[in-house]
Amino acid sequence: MVKKFSQLYLEARRAFMEMEDQQTASLLARNLLCYVSGKSQEQIVADREKYACEAVCEAMESSVQRILAGEPLAYVLGEWEFYGMTLYVDSNVLIPRDDTCAVAALAIKKGLFLDQDPRILDLCTGSGCIGLAVANRVKDAKVTLADISRDALAVAKKNIARQKLAGRVSCVQADALAPAASFLGKFDLIVSNPPYVTTKEMEELPESVKDYEPHLALHGGADGLDFYRAIVKNYTQALKPGGYICFEFGMGQGDDVCRILERNGYTILERSRDYNDRERAVLAQYGRKEV
Repeated sequence: MVKKFSQLYLEARRAFMEMEDQQTASLLARNLLCYVSGKSQEQIVADREKYACEAVCEAMESSVQRILAGEPLAYVLGEWEFYGMTLYVDSNVLIPRDDTCAVAALAIKKGLFLDQDPRILDLCTGSGCIGLAVANRVKDAKVTLADISRDALAVAKKNIARQKLAGRVSCVQADALAPAASFLGKFDLIVSNPPYVTTKEMEELPESVKDYEPHLALHGGADGLDFYRAIVKNYTQALKPGGYICFEFGMGQGDDVCRILERNGYTILERSRDYNDRERAVLAQYGRKEV
């Protein structure tokens, strides 16, 4: 049955208000209707008394039911905004979050002051969001996106194409828990948002995360630090002399991550906070001596 655009919006908002406040429900309904119809918000308002075609009505109903079942909006839309980019996402990768802007900003800040044509590795890349943000702003950087998951790399490749960065950004399968392959060469900077959710925290995750986002990209071991220990052990050899590592970490993990780095010959240069004023990222240099 065909319906007016206004009716599709109001029915979706009413459904979402069973689980969200009015403002969030309105935002969800509006974003969803724009997506399934291919119209802008302004066009939806202008066409509110027009009838949507049957395909749009069916797509809207199906999408509303997916969200009511707990599926994140990003997966329903198939894309998400991060650092000024619209990235393709699906359930093979984590949804890029505002928290991760902190490590992206720290990596960009360092990348702008590296030697000409720096080589940068985004390890545990997922959607490629961090490495692509760096490549977009460090115009001479050669960026490698690495992940153990072939499905995640397929998503990253789509995002390289979306951002028109195929000339400077490449993908490679690599395991952060194993020694770095020699063919990777040496990098000026390694940036990573590795899995850091503890075993206990995995049991307490919201259903929208636990049931839909990939556990491979979330679980960091009993204390959440397995990947930090492994990356420092396995990938320091992939750094050029005096090279840098930039990590995102979970709430309250900053001191532990810094201790891992310092015990393995790194000097902490900067610790930064996310939009919620929570400490979220660290930049360290290998082999540097404190002055």
